[in-house]
Amino acid sequence: MPVTRLSKAALMKLIEGQVKEEAQCIVQFYSNSCHLCHNLQEYYQQLADDPSYADLHFFAFNIEDAPGISERLNFNGVPTISSIVTGNGESVVKILADPMEPHKKTWYRVSEIKEFIEKGDKE
Repeated sequence: MPVTRLSKAALMKLIEGQVKEEAQCIVQFYSNSCHLCHNLQEYYQQLADDPSYADLHFFAFNIEDAPGISERLNFNGVPTISSIVTGNGESVVKILADPMEPHKKTWYRVSEIKEFIEKGDKE
């Protein structure tokens, strides 16, 4: 499944509970100037293509499109991975914590993202 770039309006609908359908959305927040974000992109796409995650929706959002989004969602910078579960006019937003030992090229390890996705699916 392709990773879809979110507009500011679409992101706001997701986080403000304006999506009525039940879905789990994984969002990579990035910046064009972030080398870690660019390096993580290939691995993030591989997760989106993984058949075991076929029921998830993978998105990317450029934080430059919404200054202040990191403060609103309470994360420190990019790259940041979030899970947004929608349905019934509500949204639950979870942010993957910064790794204890960040990967030098990609910040997150794929295993950390997988664990976050799978844990969030069971909560």
